[in-house]
Amino acid sequence: MQKDEKSRAFVVGQAEIVARPLEPALYLVATPIGNLGDITLRALETLAGADILACEDTRVTRVLLDRYGIRQRPTPYHEHNAGEAGPRLIAALEAGKSVALVSDAGTPLVSDPGFRLVGQALEAGIRVVPIPGASAVLAALTASGLPSDAFMFAGFLPVKDGQRRSRLSALTAVPATLIFFESPRRLSDTLVAMAEVFGNRPAAIGRELTKTFEEMRTGTLPELAAHYAQAPTPKGEIVVCVGPPQEAEAADPRDVDRLLLSLAKEMPASKAAAEAARMTGGQKPALYRRLLELKDSA
Repeated sequence: MQKDEKSRAFVVGQAEIVARPLEPALYLVATPIGNLGDITLRALETLAGADILACEDTRVTRVLLDRYGIRQRPTPYHEHNAGEAGPRLIAALEAGKSVALVSDAGTPLVSDPGFRLVGQALEAGIRVVPIPGASAVLAALTASGLPSDAFMFAGFLPVKDGQRRSRLSALTAVPATLIFFESPRRLSDTLVAMAEVFGNRPAAIGRELTKTFEEMRTGTLPELAAHYAQAPTPKGEIVVCVGPPQEAEAADPRDVDRLLLSLAKEMPASKAAAEAARMTGGQKPALYRRLLELKDSA
């Protein structure tokens, strides 16, 4: 084996495997969300074979690389340096290099700045290749017992209570299971707000998924809010899943009005009506007329 081959190898068990050469492209590689065994062979081969490995935190990624004997030297790409690191990575891609992008845990672009790099790559005509794998969103959803035929990932909620409740109100009519990331320190306050805005919906709290102290706690939002109001502040990463509204809830005109007004703050009226139609199953023309009525009466 040549020295260059060794530098592009990975180890599984007692076997050292040489990674095949990668075509020039931006590879989005999902990494474990806790248990380092939750990595695919394709992901390992991509991490070992890429010309450049970009990551959020080199210290976190180094733990994974060391576990599988990968001799890469990762370069940082995160929210604070994306403006400088992004163009350098695009330049490398345009020069015919292969670039693998990973987040600290899970699938890249989910609540991290990787979407900017993907957008720049696509604008430059560069191929983008997803390497799927672990996802905290899907792990929590599948273990929650809540409907999974339609779901919406809503990311992190605003920190301020008023803004958080406004965001929740805009989501009340969405006919799908809602999935959020949340800080352990804010979980109790968030559940109180959810119980007041969403009512008695079923929900599930996933904590430390795939790790040693993994926990899934289920119940109604009021029950969960009461539990975490009394319990010590939980440790670890939190995923909150909230069941969809009942048919009567989804049809409440007040919920639809709040959704329309919230969307109209972020986009033109026609687009807001189209988005509301997608989220509620309503008719765009009727929703558009209703939004104009709401604006005229404001």
